[in-house]
Amino acid sequence: MNHPLRVAINGYGRIGRCVLRALIESGRDRAIELVAINEPADLASMAYLTRFDSTHGVFPGTVEEAADGLRINGRLVRVHHGRAPGDCPWRELGIDLLLECSGAYGTRDALTAFLEAGCPRVLVSQPARSAADVDFTVVHGINDDGLDAGQRLVSAASCTTNAIVPVLDLLERGPGVRNAYLTTLHSVMNDQPMIDGYHHADLRRTRSAMQSIVPVATGLAQGVERLLPGLAGRIQAKAVRVPILNVSAIDLMVNLGRATDVESLNGLFQQAARERPGLLACTGHPHASIDFNHDPRSAIIDLGHTRVNGGDFANLLVWFDNEWGFANRMLDVAQAWAALFMGATPADTAERQGNFPQGA
Repeated sequence: MNHPLRVAINGYGRIGRCVLRALIESGRDRAIELVAINEPADLASMAYLTRFDSTHGVFPGTVEEAADGLRINGRLVRVHHGRAPGDCPWRELGIDLLLECSGAYGTRDALTAFLEAGCPRVLVSQPARSAADVDFTVVHGINDDGLDAGQRLVSAASCTTNAIVPVLDLLERGPGVRNAYLTTLHSVMNDQPMIDGYHHADLRRTRSAMQSIVPVATGLAQGVERLLPGLAGRIQAKAVRVPILNVSAIDLMVNLGRATDVESLNGLFQQAARERPGLLACTGHPHASIDFNHDPRSAIIDLGHTRVNGGDFANLLVWFDNEWGFANRMLDVAQAWAALFMGATPADTAERQGNFPQGA
């Protein structure tokens, strides 16, 4: 393409800030130009939270406040403080793609407001409320071939969907999946209070995030079926929030289509990890969750926790950095989509820079 992919970020919370940082740390800022950020918070707070992050550490570069935005490593990123899609001059910014990272827009009507305000295309950092609310939902490495230059609203699914769909797809193409139950052990999120308070209609989410394991509702089963329709009716899921800041895991129980053993399953995962090193990984080390903080891969299968009972009933443990991994997948999807609507070549999705556990 003749110029870098020009993007803007709407919503500069956990995912928005991780997207900006992943863009720079991966070196993709040479191919993707961040033009603007829209965030209601004040500029000084935005600059501070870009520089210093309790989860991912100090920003590896320079962040300065400017008259009309933030200067990141010497490059000006314009900042707007709109509270609605029409409050920002998207058309005048000349962007090719908006990365919608606020999590506040899940329906077609709500997302279309960005198109009407001048955004040519929108990539959403969450699952849409229904499949019909976007033109396409993509999990990088699974169904990228369904992206189309004519699409205008695309969802990058969720962090948990990006972690488990590649694993289930691998199992379905190998021994087969008769049915599966997914339990997500997810780090705390900002819809939970630090101390008990009136924060949510779900009464469990009114309880202190850092003092309890909190069961929450999840749409993960529906998200999996949206991406792997052949498994429709065979997936169930539940989720609990655990009192850590980042990194999550999925405990997968699966009835397989044919008998297998631990060695065969682990061999299947190791082969897939060799073929897709930037997407999947395997580890045999005795890890704790903190070891995967700032890991850009979608899923890391803990080989030491693979179990098989009765030949066809398996239990797996899958780790993932729910912030950093998903931010990197959003950038992968943005580049794959740009390859179609701008004539670009998608960047190689080989292993990104990151704090990978030794031997993982």
